[in-house]
Amino acid sequence: MSLKIACAAGDGIGPEIMAATLELFAAAGVTRTAEFVPVEMGAGEFAKGNTRGMSDACVRTVEDCGLLFKGPMETPKGGGGKSINVTARKLWNAYANYRVFKTLPGVETVYSKAGISIDMAIVRENIEDTYGGVEHRLSSDMVQCKRLISAPGSEQVHRFAFETARKLKIGRVHCGHKANIMKMTDGLFLDRFRAVGAGYPEIECADVIVDALCMNLVLRPQQYRMVVLPNLQGDIVSDLVAGLVGGLGFAPSANIGNHISIFEAVHGTAPDIAGKGVANPTSLILSGLMLLRHLCLFKEASVVENALLTTLESGVHTGDFGRKETPPVGTAAFTRAIIENLGNTPTTVPAVPEAAEGDHCFVRPARPTGHQVIRTFTGVTSEVVGCDIYLDSVRAPAELAKDLGAVCEGTPLKLTLISNRGTQVWPTGSVFTECVDYYRVRFESRAGALTQAACVALLDRVAERFTVCSYELLRTFDGVKGFSLAQGQ
Repeated sequence: MSLKIACAAGDGIGPEIMAATLELFAAAGVTRTAEFVPVEMGAGEFAKGNTRGMSDACVRTVEDCGLLFKGPMETPKGGGGKSINVTARKLWNAYANYRVFKTLPGVETVYSKAGISIDMAIVRENIEDTYGGVEHRLSSDMVQCKRLISAPGSEQVHRFAFETARKLKIGRVHCGHKANIMKMTDGLFLDRFRAVGAGYPEIECADVIVDALCMNLVLRPQQYRMVVLPNLQGDIVSDLVAGLVGGLGFAPSANIGNHISIFEAVHGTAPDIAGKGVANPTSLILSGLMLLRHLCLFKEASVVENALLTTLESGVHTGDFGRKETPPVGTAAFTRAIIENLGNTPTTVPAVPEAAEGDHCFVRPARPTGHQVIRTFTGVTSEVVGCDIYLDSVRAPAELAKDLGAVCEGTPLKLTLISNRGTQVWPTGSVFTECVDYYRVRFESRAGALTQAACVALLDRVAERFTVCSYELLRTFDGVKGFSLAQGQ
């Protein structure tokens, strides 16, 4: 019985490069095992007013197949439609973005010219961080984007990274982070990296601050084999590394989940060349190879990859890369050249070992019966010790403190801090700290633990005098503060 793979051609050059990739896969015998089922998603659905960017039939098909192979997708400018790429990953909980970057023959870069060979993977958390898209306008001058990092979400992506490193016999995995500044969010991500890594004693756990990582990637990229990062940082770093091997046109991408996985080209739709037959299908072909290996179609994957490498080393190229003295070919001719090289192996770079032929190993997990709540920490003792209340105000900090002190008189809470944009401006601070119309005011217990009701009662009193933008409960967890200090506190 054949595997069914939902297939969305994409927008712009998407239909051209998808047709080329499927033609190549058919020639390599992939369609003896796998059937690609067309689904509707992308610009056409947005044009119908579907802000999700995919039809109900598409959703059902993807969920039935458990696999989606997609070309580049356009996100409408303005309006209510969000990025369909992000929506798909989050909707189906494809929590690990996995991109592999290798120096390819015939693709010249400053590194290949210097004799530096790159072979690296970036694993990016795919669900959380600022990509939750939880944003609010809080005052006339202030907007907010919430950054959400969870322990179980972090563990999922770290476990995928270490399992993949074990399969590939990679001896060291780095965690990229900014835990020196974002001590609680990135700090949690780094903590769970170390916790999960302890279960893989044969793999060295290392970490690197993300800005230093970016510098090192430009200076000495060969020192890294696999790096795992939070969502936003991983998005930026993965595109940076793509630039080291020639650009997004040579960067495959897989989004792995427990139930549904997505394989896609991550470059743009290139509307300026759409329909001209000149697009480069390499990125989608490489992403398709990740799909084939996910299905354990190792023999077909190795045959196609060796044919691609042979074609690239021969100098055949589309117009976006390759030697200028060699005329470029179009999408169809480039694909035919790869097909003609099926069964051949490259000579200037190591050939991909031919894997044994066997049955596919992909087993579609049972459909969940309902939403699952994933947990890491259980049995934690938590106590309420105060609250942060966020205000829309243009008053000076000293004036605010005087009135807020009066508001909390006779309550179990006292005013302990006023900050602006994260910097303390009361009870101490500097007159050189400029303030905007959005303050955090912190109230803490006068003595011992509080009830949440006491904080809500204070919130009600504050709201009688001020415009409250938001509110956060301050709690300890097993005696450890679950909230950060202000800068300068």
